[in-house]
Amino acid sequence: MRSGGYKMKLTGRKIYKGAVEGEAIVTNDGISFYGGVDPDTGIVVEVGHELEGQSITGKVLVFPTGKGSTVGSYTMYRMKKNNTAPLAIVNKEIDTIIAVGCIISEIPCVDKINIDDIKTGQYLIVNGNEGSVEMR
Repeated sequence: MRSGGYKMKLTGRKIYKGAVEGEAIVTNDGISFYGGVDPDTGIVVEVGHELEGQSITGKVLVFPTGKGSTVGSYTMYRMKKNNTAPLAIVNKEIDTIIAVGCIISEIPCVDKINIDDIKTGQYLIVNGNEGSVEMR
């Protein structure tokens, strides 16, 4: 545990295995990976999105649910191959596009998490093996 850090563990549902830790980037907007995120840069390009212009590469991406085309799953896979993918994904309620994207891209993922208590910049440990998210 980082010194002086407050620790809280949230338990949700396992979507894809793996345990990672990193900085959170949080939005209350749904995300469409197809057309909403540039797979070559990892930057959110959807006009008017809360994260527009920000990179999700190497971050724990926290958002309510996915939206948009099924091509989004393959966009996530392309991002993984380009090293522009998020480190992990935490959702309030996952949709099938994000779930498939995480599985084929091997991105640790947990849903059924109350994301209201998670803030951008917070250090998280996402454990897809347990279905848990620790906030530090």
